[in-house]
Amino acid sequence: MSKRRQQKWSGVDAEPAAAPSTQGGVAAVRPQTDEAAAAATAAAATGGHEPSQMTQREWLAAPARFLPRDIEWLEFNARVLSIAEEPSTPLLERVRFLSIFGSNLDEFFMKRVGHLRRAVATGRPLLGAETLSPAQLMHTVRTMVQGLAHRQTRCWHEELRPQLRKAGIEVVSWEELSQGERDEAQAWFAASIFPILTPLAVDPGHRFPFISNGSVSLGLVVRRPGEQEALFARVKVPVTSPRMYQFRAGRRFISVRQIIEHNLDELFPGMEVVQVMPFRVTRDAEIDASDDDHDDLLHVMERALKERRFARVVRLEIAAGGSPRIQRFLCEELEIGPEDVYECEGPLDWNALATIADLDLPELRYPRWTPLPPRGLEEDDANIFAQIRKGDILLHHPYDSFELSVERFIEQAALDPKVLCIKQSLYRTSGDSPFVESLARAAESGKQVAVLVELRARFDEERNIEWARRLEDAGAHVAYGVVGFKTHTKTALVVRQEASGLRSYGHIGTGNYNSRTASLYEDIGLLTCDPAITEDLIGVFNYMTGRSRQKEFRKLLIAPISMKQRFLELIEREAALAAAGRPARIIAKMNQLEDRGVMDALYRASAAGVRIDLIVRGFCCLRPGVPGLSENIRVRSTVGRFLEHSRIFYFSAGAADPTDGEFFISSADWMYRNLQTRVEAAAPISLLAHRVQLWQVLTWGLEDTAQSWEMNGDGSYRRAAGQPRPNELAESGLHNRLMEAASASYQQRRLSES
Repeated sequence: MSKRRQQKWSGVDAEPAAAPSTQGGVAAVRPQTDEAAAAATAAAATGGHEPSQMTQREWLAAPARFLPRDIEWLEFNARVLSIAEEPSTPLLERVRFLSIFGSNLDEFFMKRVGHLRRAVATGRPLLGAETLSPAQLMHTVRTMVQGLAHRQTRCWHEELRPQLRKAGIEVVSWEELSQGERDEAQAWFAASIFPILTPLAVDPGHRFPFISNGSVSLGLVVRRPGEQEALFARVKVPVTSPRMYQFRAGRRFISVRQIIEHNLDELFPGMEVVQVMPFRVTRDAEIDASDDDHDDLLHVMERALKERRFARVVRLEIAAGGSPRIQRFLCEELEIGPEDVYECEGPLDWNALATIADLDLPELRYPRWTPLPPRGLEEDDANIFAQIRKGDILLHHPYDSFELSVERFIEQAALDPKVLCIKQSLYRTSGDSPFVESLARAAESGKQVAVLVELRARFDEERNIEWARRLEDAGAHVAYGVVGFKTHTKTALVVRQEASGLRSYGHIGTGNYNSRTASLYEDIGLLTCDPAITEDLIGVFNYMTGRSRQKEFRKLLIAPISMKQRFLELIEREAALAAAGRPARIIAKMNQLEDRGVMDALYRASAAGVRIDLIVRGFCCLRPGVPGLSENIRVRSTVGRFLEHSRIFYFSAGAADPTDGEFFISSADWMYRNLQTRVEAAAPISLLAHRVQLWQVLTWGLEDTAQSWEMNGDGSYRRAAGQPRPNELAESGLHNRLMEAASASYQQRRLSES
């Protein structure tokens, strides 16, 4: 051990360094604020004008017209947390949402905080956050995270644990165990956990161990009996075992971490364990894999994934009341400061609560929902190509079955001897993907199969590399995308030999080809053999897999080629219609809104008198309802049982009947990355019945009062208010309303057929 480390650990009773102060169960760091600098930043953001007196022109020149993306992202996660806090949410679903909130926060730190840290280090302002310096933004983010973590912990300890106990489900600490339960836990530890644990000491012969991202560990101070020299050791809680142990008698659970913590004598026989502090590390997940690298992209990504494992630590979570000595040592070794440390009163690994949320207790969960067969696809032997030839099929998942429509489309194509070619883009797919197996089977049978696998789909890179190799081994043509652009479009094309010649069939969706998430995410898809659309799809695949530089498409809007420009033209057209006194309306549903060009166009349309409703599930950087800027814009967010994932864009086109307007479904949000640096597709919806269906989806979303929030001009949110006369359907929740409507429609079809 180095002299510095010897001094640090010699004498465990030495005066500890001051620990960060705590507020709400989370470490709080309160740096000094330069009020003059903050005032100067705020003044620059509004051009020195008083916001309440600013004109449209002044607003459109002021950075303050845009809200900081990172703060709005945390506002979204606060809405997720609200579902866990809501008493009307079924008990086990509340536990699940508490776990989802924790996973979301992990993702935020992995994706965004490293970016913020780099901005703080360089002092460069962040695009979209010019109202705050990087240091001010980082401080604001930390303060918000502290408040949200306090709410999460309070919800768990004061609400959910007591209610679970009443329901016969107990999550207990070691101190609450009976002697018999302790004996059982120790026996399980000896048989199932002890053999796979590897305690790692730090001494002259052992370097500080690598701490993997998201792992929970025990930091220890140990010493030999009768000696003063203290040593640091680390024990990692294994990720291969269950995160919670269930006792044989009843539904009583304890975290595996606590079992390990109370059996440390088995790991350090003959040593004295002086201090124990559980901790968890989060690392930056940004991957620098440039398309400009002349090496093969597959090898570039494999190398980058290895580098990610050792990326900079952006958060250290420690158990409340942990050893200041261990904390200080970890900060030094991980090269972080006290502002990166978060002290937690609740579980360190909220993902462990999935064990509780997954309990098979239907009375404590949302009523079971089974997606229903789309019209014409009810029978097991239904020929999907024959049904598509009868007319386009609009799919709304998870109300319409993904398995009986989209999976069937690719599966039948793989088996059909008349199918000559299958092309598909895969961004994210499930671990046991039926699409990959169908495509591999098709390639092995001699069909021409071309697959665009996006290797840079964050957190799915390793799985996509695995699928790419599986498909290549089967004989499929695998491409990794367009140089300089991520491929995010969700498209599939099937070419079939028929009596009249070759006919192409296509699928365009708003969500991934992922069978697991298709039952949890709300998405829209279109199955069609419209020649104008399928010819466009041929062009899109040539663009993605070859060197095509096609610039014109008949019906599809393709990013980065034409999509943004066309959406801007449609927004400007609505503004011109409003100025002429004609009907003008925009409704846009998406995951995120951040593109500055689009937001400025919406501000101008609002000033022209266009009524604009935006349904944005995640972060929205536009300010709604601000005098002089956006009086005619409303923004709402829907969060509930299903993840609102579809992108639907509506423009009135001056039509008195809203269903005569223009509708598009798309894989793209109105974000710079989607419109400028990704390959995306938006499809127009032409059939009246389908436009009526999409209008219903949009209007019901705007009417919902059970699971929706309305956005204020300062970026905060409030629960959506009901109409003057209560609407029972709206108050039942959007997802319940859509499930009821889907069930009623299905039953009506079955009755008419019988």
